[in-house]
Amino acid sequence: MEKIFILDGLDCANCAAKIEEAVSKLDGVENISVSFMTQRMTFEIENEEKLKEIKDLIKKIESDVDIIEESYE
Repeated sequence: MEKIFILDGLDCANCAAKIEEAVSKLDGVENISVSFMTQRMTFEIENEEKLKEIKDLIKKIESDVDIIEESYE
């Protein structure tokens, strides 16, 4: 399933690249793209139980970023 996170406060390309590289190494995460210009991270996951692990990893790399999950409702 495709997910989109808004990474509010992400302000440099280097930070975006670090997040993209780290999250792409997690099992079950595919097609990840992080853009500091749009402050968006798009990715595909097998199950939603991975979301907490992904959010925790992002916060470890960039603690000032607020993570907002976009909904498809």
